[in-house]
Amino acid sequence: MKVVDVKDIIGSEREVEGPGWTSRRLLLKSDGMGFSFHETIIPAGAEMTLWYKYHLEAVYCVAGNGSIEDLATGDVHSLHDGILYALDQHDRHILRGGTEDMRLICAFNPPVTGQEKHDSDGAYELITD
Repeated sequence: MKVVDVKDIIGSEREVEGPGWTSRRLLLKSDGMGFSFHETIIPAGAEMTLWYKYHLEAVYCVAGNGSIEDLATGDVHSLHDGILYALDQHDRHILRGGTEDMRLICAFNPPVTGQEKHDSDGAYELITD
């Protein structure tokens, strides 16, 4: 059994920041669960174009607000507490913070190692063993 307190992640090597986001990686590939699990904070007003071309991601909003725009269709969906979105087609998207910081709970498959960086497409590189 694994028990992780996010307070122990804050300030550690498992808390990673980039322009417009902070990700607290509660579970990584090395934890052997077959997925990684993160708490991600998107500041109010942030905007990022992302494309997880090597990963599937499910995201559940638990606080704050914002929106996600599907770049294939132009559809914009409001995000707030209780909304889940799944990037089940490696969807290119724009994630926008709203008027409050957004707190998101995210699962990635395949799991991230914690060493990934966003590339020029906004994707995490695929790190293989």
